[in-house]
Amino acid sequence: MTSTGVPRRKAGFLKQHGLSLTAILILLSWIALYRHSDPKTHSGSYFGNAIADWTGVVVTVIATKYFYEIGSAESRQPGRRFRNRVIETIRQHSLTIFLGLTGAGWILLYIRMDSGGKWGQVVGNIVSEWTQLLGLVLLTKRLIEEKSKESKQ
Repeated sequence: MTSTGVPRRKAGFLKQHGLSLTAILILLSWIALYRHSDPKTHSGSYFGNAIADWTGVVVTVIATKYFYEIGSAESRQPGRRFRNRVIETIRQHSLTIFLGLTGAGWILLYIRMDSGGKWGQVVGNIVSEWTQLLGLVLLTKRLIEEKSKESKQ
């Protein structure tokens, strides 16, 4: 209900997920451009870097929507608590766990690839992106930046 007593209409799927869908479409566009480019050219190299950057954007938008990190200003904070301590700890740190496990997957993939190959460079950049994301989540648990709305006040 709104303040005028009129029932509030639920937002449509596109309105609720517009940011995620748009970021995914942009990422898919970079992938399509990179597939048909030469990574030794400026544009090809740029497209490869853009894939890693936009993969980070997609994971940031979607992961912070569903996972939590207690004490991190970048993460939403969980509501309901579980009685089981292990499950509650996993839930409270699910963002770090998600980034750690998926980051390990990217590292394993990178190790098995030719790092100088077309897609090896992209996966290497994604590993770097994942390291930055995990580092940001962990750093924001303890450190603040004055006048930043994400920092604890």
